[in-house]
This record gives sequence, C-alpha cells and structure tokens, in this order.
Amino acid sequence: MRLTGSLGAAVVAVSLAAATAACSTDSGAASGDDGPVAVDFGYIPDFNGTSLLAIAEDQGLWEKHGVEVTTSSFTNGPLQIQALGTGDLDFGYIGPGAFWLPASGQAKIVAMNTLGQADRVVGQPGNEAMEDLRGKTVAVPEGTSGDMILTLALRDAGMTRDDIEVVPMEPAAIVAALSSGQVDGAGLWYPALATVKEQVPDLVEIAENSDFEDEIAFPTAFVAGNDVVANEQEKVDRVIAALREAITYRAANMDETIELTAEFNDLDPADVAADAANVQVLTLEELDALTEDGSVDTWLTGMVDYFVDAGQLSDPVEPGEFYTADQFLSAGQGAR
Repeated sequence: MRLTGSLGAAVVAVSLAAATAACSTDSGAASGDDGPVAVDFGYIPDFNGTSLLAIAEDQGLWEKHGVEVTTSSFTNGPLQIQALGTGDLDFGYIGPGAFWLPASGQAKIVAMNTLGQADRVVGQPGNEAMEDLRGKTVAVPEGTSGDMILTLALRDAGMTRDDIEVVPMEPAAIVAALSSGQVDGAGLWYPALATVKEQVPDLVEIAENSDFEDEIAFPTAFVAGNDVVANEQEKVDRVIAALREAITYRAANMDETIELTAEFNDLDPADVAADAANVQVLTLEELDALTEDGSVDTWLTGMVDYFVDAGQLSDPVEPGEFYTADQFLSAGQGAR
C-alpha cells in the first residue's frame, strides 16, 4: 500500500508533470491552469474519517479543483502521520488522540473537521467504574483517542496507568479481545464498540467524551506532511477548497452523506448512521468563525496542555505553528 521514495524527487516530478500537462492541453483545472495534481490521501473508515472524502468523490469536487486522489485506509492516525513523514502520503485524517503528533511538529493540521463524541472506556459486565478495573487488563490503541479517554478517566478517578495492566493493541484486536472476554476493559470508540456489543450486550460504558467536555475538546482534523505544506502550496489550496465544499454539503445533506460514507467503506448505512450519531458536525460557517475568533486555538492549547501532562509531549509547538488557519480560511473562497 505504501511505497517509499525521495520526497524531493516526488515534488520535482509533480511540478514537471503539471508543467507538461499545462502545455499539452487547453482545459486547465477549475482552480488553476496547471492541470490536475496527484494526491495520496489517508483515512480511517468511519464517519469522521471518510464522509468528506466520500462527498468529494461523489460530487466531483476533486475533479472540480484539479485534484487526482488516491486513497488508502488506515487503522489509526499515528500510522498516517508516519506515512506523511516518509512522503508516502500527502494528506491524512486524525482523531483527537493523535493531535500530539502535529503538536510535536511532525505534521500540519490543514482543516478542522468535527467534534468527536465516540470514545469510551468500557468494562466487562461487573466493572461499573474505573476503580473496578484496578489491577485488571485494559486494552488500548496507543497514541489514539482511545488512549486519551482512558488517561482522562484514570486521572478523574485519582488513578494512573500503574493501577491497571495496560495492554497495547490495534483496534481490531481489541474488538476480538473484548468480545471473547480476554481483557477486562478497553479505551476504544464507536463504531468498533457496536461490534463488541453484538457479542457482549451488557458491556459497561464507564467513561465518555462528554464527561470531560468542560475540560477539553475532542476535535478531528485533516493533516498534511510538513514538506507538502512548505513546498506545494497550490496542492494544499486545492485540497482544502474541495474539503470546504464537502463540509458545506455534509452539513446540509446528512442522510445522503451517511449513504455515501456507507458505500465508500462498504458498510451497512444503519451502522454508519449510528456512528454519525456520536459526531458533532460543524458547518463551514461555524468552522470559519471558530477559527477566526480563536476558539480553535483554545481547543488546541487545551489539548497540548493535556498531552504535556500525560507525558506525550515535552517540547510542543504553538497552535499557530501546526494549524494552518489562514490557509484554511483563504482556500477556495472564490468557489464558496
């Protein structure tokens, strides 16, 4: 799925290809005259991670803005950040648990997306509170929002990770381990937990995002590689412009968006609808206003403080350095 290579050579190749296309055709892209740009885009196959990509594909937004997209599915955000760093991806999607990576300078957030409400700390029947998990096995995908919700729940209960037996696992492995009773609890999210509940209907939800909403926000976002942002501004502008139009479509057409997302991921629309119910969808006007009035910076500052306290960050960069707010606001304004 991922091929390594020289990012510098790739940038030159893209530039040469664009110049050649401009000379050999009379039909330039809607957002420029240099022909389409190739983009490798990562995603997580859930509503947050896929809905805008499904809309952009169905509504012809990539083509409109002169973008030829190749998409690749990932199980989590940190893997995409790694692929951005090696140049195997240009753009990707991350949930809140992976925000510490751009905050450590490893990528740039180019577009805010939604506010997540899907994360849970769960326990097998009989484990009603965090204290009941003391000394027991708790699975978590490290560096994700599942890890984040677990850390917050432990802190709220006056506990630390030393009070439980943390078992690092990929999400699919956690679903299997919870379903078979191999672990006592987990930090995970919907829709994966809906699959677990088919086997363990009495699964206990011990903590959720809303328990901590006065303390910290749980935004999701789209990210780009540092070199892409630094060296390929036209590519970034085109992608953001398409995402902005998709954001507008999603807010006005939720039922259609659920159907498109289900088709994109080959899922049951009912499962996607249940997933979407755990998401706070924001309109483009809201995202613009929240960016302009500093609310997004407040979210990001709160998350940075959390990651520092949790020991995941020691030398963070400022939100203004890892969120390209001005470019998000300016990209595609003429098409809006």
